Amino acid sequence: MHLGNSVTAAGFWLGTLFPVAYLPVFLSGIDSVWSLSLVFGLLTLHALALVVGHDYPGSRR
Repeated sequence: MHLGNSVTAAGFWLGTLFPVAYLPVFLSGIDSVWSLSLVFGLLTLHALALVVGHDYPGSRR
C-alpha cells in the first residue's frame, strides 16, 4: 500500500510542476512536426500525472 501512496504523491507533484516544462517548448516555437509531437506528448504526460495524482490527500486542504 505504501507504493501506491508514493505513486499518487509523485503523480500529484508532477501534475503540479509539469507546466514548467511547457515554457522552453513554447519559447523555442512550434515550427516542426517534432515540436508539435513534443507538445502533444507533454500534454499527454501531464494529463496522466493529473489522473494518477488525483487522490493525493495533501491536495485537499
